[in-house]
Amino acid sequence: MLRRAGLIMLLLGACAEAADDYEWPLGVGLPVPLVPDDNPMSTAKVELGRHLFYDTRLSGNHSQACASCHLQELAFTDGLAVSEGSTGQHTPRSSMSLANVAYATTLTWANPVLLDLEAQMLVPLFGAEPVELGLRGLEDELLARLREVPRYQELFAAAFPDDAEPISLHNLTRALACFERRLISGNSPHDRYLAGDTSAISESARRGAQLFNGEKLECFHCHAGFNFQDSVAYVGKPPRNGIYHNTGLYNLDGKGAYPPGNTGLHEFTGVPADMGRFRVPTLRNIAVTAPYMHDGSIATLDEVLDHYAAGGRTIAEGPHAGVGRDNPYKSSFIRGFELSPQERADVLAFLGSLTDEEFLTDPELADPW
Repeated sequence: MLRRAGLIMLLLGACAEAADDYEWPLGVGLPVPLVPDDNPMSTAKVELGRHLFYDTRLSGNHSQACASCHLQELAFTDGLAVSEGSTGQHTPRSSMSLANVAYATTLTWANPVLLDLEAQMLVPLFGAEPVELGLRGLEDELLARLREVPRYQELFAAAFPDDAEPISLHNLTRALACFERRLISGNSPHDRYLAGDTSAISESARRGAQLFNGEKLECFHCHAGFNFQDSVAYVGKPPRNGIYHNTGLYNLDGKGAYPPGNTGLHEFTGVPADMGRFRVPTLRNIAVTAPYMHDGSIATLDEVLDHYAAGGRTIAEGPHAGVGRDNPYKSSFIRGFELSPQERADVLAFLGSLTDEEFLTDPELADPW
């Protein structure tokens, strides 16, 4: 009790801390993330968000939490091709890593209008197509559940001290967003190498980095910069529109079609050229986030290299048969290449050097319950 009381007092002391005063756990070369003006970061909100993130009270049937599809040891993915919601329904896409989501200009694989975590949070909480956490119509019951927990009474009051009734859906989403923005990964061996520790990565990984950043493979065009992602925003760099790419993963009809119900940006725009275009994910911690692609249809990083080396995936038979290399909407950067066995090993070594073990095991990001 004394330890918990001490924690609450600490949070109360930090509750008014604004984003400008918040101490971000930034790694080498990581800029300060952008934060909405109406939801500044604070230690108290992050701690409340951590409790909510791991709490199964945030599903209609008490079976799942946000963390059920975002496991810390897997860089906050779930290791599945597509995620399963609290009622057994499956999402059409793979659970994205939340590592460094604070820098993302758009959220999810292909939705161009979800720009803030506070708004995106409503989809898994209350969405019905498909059901994820299954809370639609249970908003009052959810708040009643939280009000019954003494720890939440303290944590909400600490995080939102100016509110007469701090336990609200508005504050719940704000706290969850603050915790997710806190999921900063920036201490991989590659980061330490860039900081001057020449022993942090192997010679093979160094060669792999050169290949990755060279014109032969073209990887760096889409997986660019400190977050290995081509569309990011941070303090001092204004947000840019989301960037989406077709990588030649499918070509069902020989005219560029992707599987129905999973056509990427095209679902929102209806523009033919947007068929199969998806957001580029960060490559940080990529070695622990298998399976890969928006639908988890590629099992290993080795197979991912096969896909890009071929200039697009060929599926010989079945409902998804087609030659992705010939997809007319494919990105111009997906041209194919040849790798020697040593070069392949070098690229895989480089990708492995992006794993941040500290992030995957940080107790400050773990289940507080």
